[in-house]
Amino acid sequence: MEINKLLKIGAEEIKGRQYGNPVLEATLLLGKLLKVDKVYIYTHGNEEVPDFIVDKYLQMIKKRKEGYPIQYIIKEKEFMGLDFYVEEGVLIPRPDTEILVEYVLDYIEENYGDEEVHVLDIGIGSGAIGISIAYYRKNSRVYGVDISQRALDIANINKERFNLKNINIFKSNLFENIDKDKRFHIIASNPPYIPKEDIKALQEEVKYEPVLALDGGEDGLDFYRRIIPESRSYLYSNGLLILEIGHDQGAKVAGIMEEEAFKNIKILKDLQGLDRVVLGFKG
Repeated sequence: MEINKLLKIGAEEIKGRQYGNPVLEATLLLGKLLKVDKVYIYTHGNEEVPDFIVDKYLQMIKKRKEGYPIQYIIKEKEFMGLDFYVEEGVLIPRPDTEILVEYVLDYIEENYGDEEVHVLDIGIGSGAIGISIAYYRKNSRVYGVDISQRALDIANINKERFNLKNINIFKSNLFENIDKDKRFHIIASNPPYIPKEDIKALQEEVKYEPVLALDGGEDGLDFYRRIIPESRSYLYSNGLLILEIGHDQGAKVAGIMEEEAFKNIKILKDLQGLDRVVLGFKG
């Protein structure tokens, strides 16, 4: 079957999905199987596709039609200009999280130059935050922790993928396995922040992502109530604590920081103008 005909079939099958771009997704799936980029697909429409590839492609399209995230199907998601390996068991990196990473990268450059800076990423998942920082700031020494062994395995795949020597990934329930004498210039986290009851109402794709990485307790704030006070013991004086939040949690999380004597607290907006990141400095 020709590429053009196969694409048309694929896009037609998945066009009813509420969140998605059927033509782009059909192209990405076929490109993954043929090991070529989008440009090749678009410029070689009359090329014949082997039958075994056609069969695999139609199986992928069927999974996507059922709501399975395309990122898990192709096992990849671009974040901060890097192609991260992802699979079921970790959150799929979101563009909104880049706001947190970009702030940290600028902060390191402006305040530390080439000086060594120690960063802790709590709940490293695929490594989107910690690995991006380690990749773009070679003077950083990043420590990434997660309670999920699957997440640690995937983060290590990405560590190897980008050939990073300045990141150390290990198992820990928040600060549990971190040396009590260890101090960090920056602690960053995208913790679970969705209220328990709201998880049921999430769009279908998100339901395939790990509940462990989504469930923030009754009001979504459980992990902020733990991370913010505990982080004080691990931050240098004036150290930065920066956290991703839900769109309606800015004031509440900032309030917890104030209670714990953090100073210069700021709320950063995402691309849609919604609260997305809260940061503060250890007083």
